[in-house]
Amino acid sequence: MSQRYHFMVEFHLPEELNDDFFDQIPHQRTAVDRLLEEGCLVSYALSLEDAKLWAVFNAESEMEVMEMILEMPLSRFMEADVHLLAFYNETPLEVPDFSLN
Repeated sequence: MSQRYHFMVEFHLPEELNDDFFDQIPHQRTAVDRLLEEGCLVSYALSLEDAKLWAVFNAESEMEVMEMILEMPLSRFMEADVHLLAFYNETPLEVPDFSLN
């Protein structure tokens, strides 16, 4: 079994967002939702104010992360910096207690 790691990817949005960029947003959301469902993407956040997008990927290698990035339609508009994380903590999902009453 292969070792999986977390990688933080910092995307730099273009200075000018054109119609072609906005036309790809629904396709981007579809790709992001699929990667989240598959467990390949752990988190995804956007700051329009800073013109940056951050994503945490779960992968075996930086090459695998780059392949996933290429599946994302907006990647052709953005520069991406990939960083291997030493650790990634998150709040555990709380499931309500089941009651037989």
